[in-house]
Amino acid sequence: MKFFNLLILVILFASIAAEAQTEVGFDRSEYISKIRKDRQQKDYEMLNDDKSPILAEEKVTFTKLNYYKPDVEFRKEAGFTRFDQATHFLMKTSTARLPEYSIYGVLNFNHMGIKYSLNVYQNIELVKKPGFEKHLFIPFNDETNGNETYGGGRFLDLTETGADTVILDFNLAYNPYCAYNHKYSCPIPPEENNLKIEVKAGEKKWHK
Repeated sequence: MKFFNLLILVILFASIAAEAQTEVGFDRSEYISKIRKDRQQKDYEMLNDDKSPILAEEKVTFTKLNYYKPDVEFRKEAGFTRFDQATHFLMKTSTARLPEYSIYGVLNFNHMGIKYSLNVYQNIELVKKPGFEKHLFIPFNDETNGNETYGGGRFLDLTETGADTVILDFNLAYNPYCAYNHKYSCPIPPEENNLKIEVKAGEKKWHK
């Protein structure tokens, strides 16, 4: 399993998300165990894979990435509304690159009794590639940005299943490569995906 091959990276998160989208047979302890195991695998490859974004000089002292403890409270059931006509736009990135995305739909979920929403996007070029046709992308900001988490936001992936409800699992939130190395070009979450809550789940920022 290569976290630094784009196809495998997406498959990893999509496979976890797909399992999470089915509540039947959900086992809390098994779920947490799987999250921890996948994190250990990612840590191993961050250190050893030649495609790791971590700089060679930083690997000398690297042991693991920084994560929040798995928290089932941040595993949300969300209503999924798809748009009949997807709006295309150029998403801003950390460089001059402007990849084309479509606004695929919107997820609605509750946290602490308050309703929130996140737009769901598709990368126009990526979905043309075999294996990526159903890939969905959720970049987001929250009120931990720049403090406990990377200031440029974090990402989530989903797989389109056609279901009207999905599991939005913030325990799977991960950093863009720009969090580790400035040479990469990373999407900047659109303002519509700025959550006015602290999402204390998933990956924390690389440098404390």
